[in-house]
Amino acid sequence: MIRHPTDEGQGRSEVSRGHFRAGPKRPARRRTGWLATALAALTTLMVLGPGALAAAAAPGGPTPPVAPTTGALLPPTLTAPTAPVAPVAPVVPTTGGGAGISLNIGNEPSQSLTVLLLITLLAVAPSLLLLLTSFTKIFVVLSLSRNALGLSTVPPNQVLAGLALFLSMFVMGPVLSKVYDAGIAPFLDGSKDRAHAWHDGIAPLRQFMLAHTRPQEIALMLRAGHLPNPPNNAALELTTIIPAFVLSELRAALIIGFVIYIPFVIIDLVVSSSLMSLGMMMLPPVSVALPFKLLLFVLVDGWGLVITTLVQSYQTG
Repeated sequence: MIRHPTDEGQGRSEVSRGHFRAGPKRPARRRTGWLATALAALTTLMVLGPGALAAAAAPGGPTPPVAPTTGALLPPTLTAPTAPVAPVAPVVPTTGGGAGISLNIGNEPSQSLTVLLLITLLAVAPSLLLLLTSFTKIFVVLSLSRNALGLSTVPPNQVLAGLALFLSMFVMGPVLSKVYDAGIAPFLDGSKDRAHAWHDGIAPLRQFMLAHTRPQEIALMLRAGHLPNPPNNAALELTTIIPAFVLSELRAALIIGFVIYIPFVIIDLVVSSSLMSLGMMMLPPVSVALPFKLLLFVLVDGWGLVITTLVQSYQTG
C-alpha cells in the first residue's frame, strides 16, 4: 500500500499538534447489551429453577412457570379478609363468690365505702383518742404519780399508756355505745343519711365533753377566736368545744397530781432534815427517801386510790 508523503506528514503534524480526532463512538447500550441479557437469563434461571432450560428445549416449547412450593421469591397468594366476630358480653354472677367493687346509690352504703370509712377512722384514731376521750387526763395523772415516787422509768411508758387506754375504754364505754346506736348503726343500715347520722352520733360525745369542760375554758376559746357568745351550749361548734375540753382535762390532771405530790414531798423534807441533823450531808436524801415512799404508797394502796379518783371524776361530772 503506497501512502502519499504529504498525507502522512500531515497526519503526523495533526497528531503532534493534538488535533487528532477519533472516529465516531458506538452507543453505550451496544457495549452493555450482552451483559444485561446474561443477567436476565441468570435471574430467570434462579427463579424458575434448573428445569427451565429443559422445558425451553422441549419440542412443545417452553411451559408456563410454576410457582415454587417453598421459598419466598414469589409473592404469596392473597386471601379475602374474614368478617369480625361480635364481642361476647361478660356474665355477671348472680350469687356470691365474684370479686369486684360495688357502689350503691341508695341510702345504704356499699361495702367498699364502709371499708374506706374504717380506714379513715383508723388513720385519725390517735388524734380522736387524745382529744375526745379521757385518755389525756388519765395518762398525765399516772405519769405524775410515777414521778412523785421518784421513779423515772418504772413503770415504763408502754405500761402507763396501756393502762390509760383501757381505763379510757372503761370510762368512755357508755358514751361510745350511744354514739354507735345513734349514728353509726343507722348509717350502716341505711336508715339515716350521712348528715343525720353525724348529727345524732356526735351528740353524746358533745354532751360528755361539755359536762367536763369549765365555762372559763369555753369563754377563753371564744375570746381567742373573736367569736360571739352563743345563746346556749348547743350552738357551740366542735372547734371550740374540743380545745376547751383538753384544757380542762389538763387542769384537772395537774390538780390531782399536786394532791399526790404532797405526802411524798413531806417524806423528802423529813428525810433531808434527819440527814442534816445527823451530819450525813454526803448521803443523797433521794436514795434514803425512796424506800419510805414506796412503803407509804403500798400501805395506802396508791394505785387503787389514783384509779378510783380518776374514774369517779367522770362519773360525778
